[in-house]
Parts: sequence; C-alpha cells; structure tokens
Amino acid sequence: LQPAFRAYQQQVVKNAAVLAETLQQGGVRLVSGGTDNHLMLVDLRTKFPELTGKLAEKCLVAADITTNKNMVPFDSRSPFQTSGLRFGTPAITTRGLKEDKMEEIVALIDRVLSDPENEANIAAVRKEVNAMMANYPLFAW
Repeated sequence: LQPAFRAYQQQVVKNAAVLAETLQQGGVRLVSGGTDNHLMLVDLRTKFPELTGKLAEKCLVAADITTNKNMVPFDSRSPFQTSGLRFGTPAITTRGLKEDKMEEIVALIDRVLSDPENEANIAAVRKEVNAMMANYPLFAW
C-alpha cells in the first residue's frame, strides 16, 4: 500500500514495454504484438525457425539470462520442446535496471539465440551479464 510499490510496478511495465519493442525491432515476433504488463511471449519461429524453446531456454539460462520455454498459439512442437519463450521484467526491475538497459539485454539474448550451440559464446555472454549485474544488487528496491 506504499507509493514506492506503485512506482516499482510502473517501472516494471515501462521496462517490459521497452524490452518488447526492442525485441520486435530485432526481428522477433511477440505473440500479442507487444505487452501491456510485466511479461511477453516470444515466438521463435519467425527469426529462429529451427530453434526450440527448450534449447533456447537451456542456452539462455547457461548465459545467466532467466527465461522459460513456452508454447505459442498453433505450436507444432510438443509442450516439452515448444516454439516460444516467456520473458518478464520484475526480477531485473527489482535489481534496479531501467529502460536504458533493455537494448543491451536484447543484444545479449540475440547473441545467444543466434548461435545456441557455441559454448564459448554462451560463456562470453554470461561474463557480460554478470559484469552488468554486479552493479545492480538483489533487492535494490
């Protein structure tokens, strides 16, 4: 019931809007065409047609980017493979990130998804993610 919580929730939505827009500018299709809340569902089939949500999730998590595989409408893959990913912004907002970091986050995501089998690339992205997040401790709010 505090004003700070309202400000935090508004920042979550601002971050999500910019993350969604930046993902779309990079050629990724969002199932809803954008977001009005804290999360978005990415359809991998447009930009990465051969990449499953399962592999994408595994590679991004290995790079310390948290996401979940998710089915998308008319998904031809099973719930164990999927063609989509779900991203949300509460965790990064809690750590204090603002809209200006969303472009950098999308670039890191794109680097991993563009070469998901390259362990050296994933390790390099993980190093960059951890360097960026070193400046944003848990529970900044």
